[in-house]
Amino acid sequence: MSQASQSQREVDLFVIGGGSGGVRAARIAAQHGAKVIMAEEYRVGGTCVIRGCVPKKLFVYAGRYAHDLADMAGFGWRVEDVEFDWLTLVANKDKEIARLEAAYTRNAQTSGVELVASRAVVVDANTVRIIATGEEVKARYILVATGGQPALGPAIPGAELAITSNEVFNLPRFPNRIVIQGAGYIGVEFASLFRALGAEVTLVYRGHAVLRGFDEEVRTHMTQEFTTAGLRLMPGQSLSAIEAVEGGKKVTLTDGTSMEADEVMLAVGRIPATRNMGLEAAGVALDKVGAVVVDAQSRSSVPSIYAVGDATNRVNLTPVAIREGHAFADTVFGDKPWTVDHSLVPTAVFCEPEIGTVGLSEEVARAAGGPLDIYKTTFRPLKATVSGRDTRCFMKLVVDGQTNRVLGVHIVGEGAGEMIQLAGIAVGMGATKADFDRTIAVHPTAAEELVTLRTKAS
Repeated sequence: MSQASQSQREVDLFVIGGGSGGVRAARIAAQHGAKVIMAEEYRVGGTCVIRGCVPKKLFVYAGRYAHDLADMAGFGWRVEDVEFDWLTLVANKDKEIARLEAAYTRNAQTSGVELVASRAVVVDANTVRIIATGEEVKARYILVATGGQPALGPAIPGAELAITSNEVFNLPRFPNRIVIQGAGYIGVEFASLFRALGAEVTLVYRGHAVLRGFDEEVRTHMTQEFTTAGLRLMPGQSLSAIEAVEGGKKVTLTDGTSMEADEVMLAVGRIPATRNMGLEAAGVALDKVGAVVVDAQSRSSVPSIYAVGDATNRVNLTPVAIREGHAFADTVFGDKPWTVDHSLVPTAVFCEPEIGTVGLSEEVARAAGGPLDIYKTTFRPLKATVSGRDTRCFMKLVVDGQTNRVLGVHIVGEGAGEMIQLAGIAVGMGATKADFDRTIAVHPTAAEELVTLRTKAS
């Protein structure tokens, strides 16, 4: 045996990726007594903390202040000479992200996790190479928690001129005109917040409506809300070319329409960040988009290699990655096996107005067969009756016509994300429409509509 082999370090767990899922798995495993190394090549905290959910929500708050200022006049306030400064928002966002990154780092280290600031790749089923130093570490288990990265879509001339969600949080100047391709979570959230901050926004998407995969009535409602808010919607279109012009960029669409903008943003989805990691050479099966194929315990085709979070392309949400990381650590190191239920995940879209949803859409429920009862309402929120803002709330319950069980809850309106978290508890416990009906309303609130719907829409 060589001297290098004799001195090779050994650990119980090597985590590749310091995002939410990886950090949770590393911390819990270490608390169970495992010797853990976690390698992160960029910044601890991952996409969600550094350039995803958290900075996005801070920017959303900034946009909502614009709505609040507009609403205030109807309530007797006079606000004049108000000015928005983009660079102040960016700088204060950076301070908060730095604070969170330090907290994530501190919590991992306090739990006994060794952090390595480097890219790491898989050598074989039980060996990881740290790129910065060349060191190879033996590990009983390897966890891939590398998350995802923005997809760029089909190659088009000038694509290098566009930005993605990676760059949007640190633009050196506010884009007064922006074209966004993609109408999923990322596209509609940034379209909403840039519009609220005063930009001219064009949203380009291939489908007939925004937010593919959501309940069709939610999609229709949001299309109307976005139109009312002044977004320029371009359904059934894609970008065919981007070119630099004086003062900005020129965009050409597939139907030949062209327009100029300060920035062009690609928000056409995300793909697992698993390329060039040595996974396939080690025998780890990947699907056609590069996701690690795993079982219910997050185990890959190689028994010693696991994967959690967006790297598996199951349900690409931060809280899901955290749960998967925790389940992995408890199962492998804590002698407390459990699995994550991916079938019922509450989620929110922080556009304007906000969306919250849990369970089945009407379309998916109908495809499953069996009778359904649909309850829904649309109404002007109380604040808007005085402020005069042209917006409406929408709420919908999808109910099993035989068992009376609530299969899906869909909310559009202020506070939808907060409401759906609690609705998710009820739906997860198997609540029936009768359970909703028995619950006394809190008045006056928008949420009371969920427990006062009595007339079937279908």
